[in-house]
Amino acid sequence: MDYIKTKKRLKLKKRLIEIMYLVLGCMIMAIGTSLFLLPNQLSTGGFSGIATIFYYLLGFPLGTTILVLNIPFLIWAFFKVGKKLLIKSITGTILLSVFIDLFDQIPRLTEDRFLACIYGGVCIGLGLALVLKAGASTGGTDLISYIVKVYKPYIGTSSLIVIIDIIIITLNVFFFKKVEIGLYSAISIYIMGKMIDIVFEGVNFTKMMLIVSNKYKEIAKEVGEKLQRGSTGIYAKGMYTKEKKMMLFCVGARNEVARIKQIAVKIDPKAFVVIANARETWGKGFKRE
Repeated sequence: MDYIKTKKRLKLKKRLIEIMYLVLGCMIMAIGTSLFLLPNQLSTGGFSGIATIFYYLLGFPLGTTILVLNIPFLIWAFFKVGKKLLIKSITGTILLSVFIDLFDQIPRLTEDRFLACIYGGVCIGLGLALVLKAGASTGGTDLISYIVKVYKPYIGTSSLIVIIDIIIITLNVFFFKKVEIGLYSAISIYIMGKMIDIVFEGVNFTKMMLIVSNKYKEIAKEVGEKLQRGSTGIYAKGMYTKEKKMMLFCVGARNEVARIKQIAVKIDPKAFVVIANARETWGKGFKRE
């Protein structure tokens, strides 16, 4: 009974966290859209880009227009994607639309397009990352990508979203007759993507190092003693010399890379060192969730 109660509590806690992420994410996205991008005729693509044209052409509320544009795709998704995703997508779309129209009543925070594209991109990227963490979507191009994947599973989701966003931003450029709108919008999209990466991967990026040296034992020992970082020995063979060697595999934080390299070169000046970015690292000595 205690196990069942604990499981239910954990499930409820998870649901509450997802709801919090979804509401907060939609609110932050709306701030970026209504207070930065929309007043300066900018967008990050998607349905908000199309709605921006209707906003300036016919005076339609941006949030309401986004909701209307999403309705046919939500109906389509009802038959093609999971019910859980659909419910969260409907909730996210409605929340975002309501928040956008609500914040649209507040005066713009800046008339500088450069500042608007930066802060708008940051807000939308942060908000969208929280929405994605909740396992939801706010409709638009990401919902379209889910539907297309049902028919064409081999098509990359990110590639599809980028193509749609480029088309929509190009339409904005033609409508407003200002190339700089497209250039600033491209900056917003780039910043938005970076913010999503930061939220999902954190700011503590790690580095991966491969060290080829005949003195691998001494190098591994000193790295372990001075930095408390473990190393893994991998048997390797030089295809030109046909000589068998031991290659050290080591992962460390960015501020540790220089010290590991110094240790390797100090012990063996002829050491061959390769340093690469490790996109995400899990396990002992690094993050766990």
